[in-house]
Amino acid sequence: MTAHTAVPVRERSTWTPKLIPALAVCLAAPVLFVVQIVWLGWFLLALAVASAVLVDRRNGVALARSDEPSIARDISLVAAGQFIVSLIPLHAELDDAAFVRFTLALGGAVVVPYAISRFVYRDRAISFPWRGGGRWTWWQWAWLAGVIVLGYLILPFYFITSGVYTNWPEVTTPDLIARLFVGVGAVGIWDELFFICTVFVLLRRHLPDLTANLLQAVVFVSFLWELGYQAWGPFLTVPFAIVQGFLFLKTRSLWYVVTVHLLFDAVVFGVLVHAHNPGAASIFLL
Repeated sequence: MTAHTAVPVRERSTWTPKLIPALAVCLAAPVLFVVQIVWLGWFLLALAVASAVLVDRRNGVALARSDEPSIARDISLVAAGQFIVSLIPLHAELDDAAFVRFTLALGGAVVVPYAISRFVYRDRAISFPWRGGGRWTWWQWAWLAGVIVLGYLILPFYFITSGVYTNWPEVTTPDLIARLFVGVGAVGIWDELFFICTVFVLLRRHLPDLTANLLQAVVFVSFLWELGYQAWGPFLTVPFAIVQGFLFLKTRSLWYVVTVHLLFDAVVFGVLVHAHNPGAASIFLL
């Protein structure tokens, strides 16, 4: 199966027993990354997998390889990724140890579910369609410009007036600025690999696209909260997460949604540097 293979659209309904494990695995995210009650988050992940197994048994879906998507297999992949991420603190840091920690945990959260899907479940539920979607249309190019404009207008006000820029380390030297640039970009790429190509794709094999998109946004925004997008940040990150899911469905292109994310993060990077160095020249109005 490809990343976009799912139960036929006409058979995907929100109000089915499959919603229970999907809700449980996604609600584990705010518990793990917002309120940070790790044991309770892990309990919800386990509950999600257990309830998914029961749903499969009720529907007569084999846990071993089968032609029909298994909610238990797919929920277990989402749970595995979240569990791996929860093993490290997500507060933004720029030292060598933090880079290694983030690389292992975030990398593992993508690689482990992919490897299990490909080599254990053998259903190819997860893929990364970098070249999907063909040539970009005029509206795709227009949206790239729109992202830069919206970021320029909104992000300085958000980061500076709320004070959340202090959730990131001070970047006052070229070395730290370079590390921040790499870190912000790398996490942005990972966001799309995990939240869109893993969580969203797996959920939409069983639920309507809108429902799956809203659920992946819960996981996406919870992660960003612990990373530093706090205060009224969710009013920005929730729409962003939902739009990214919509864009992925519309374009079938991982390269496009990554480009959108990196452009947005380029503005984030610029704002963080400006906020920590207010006396330096800046293109921002605030």
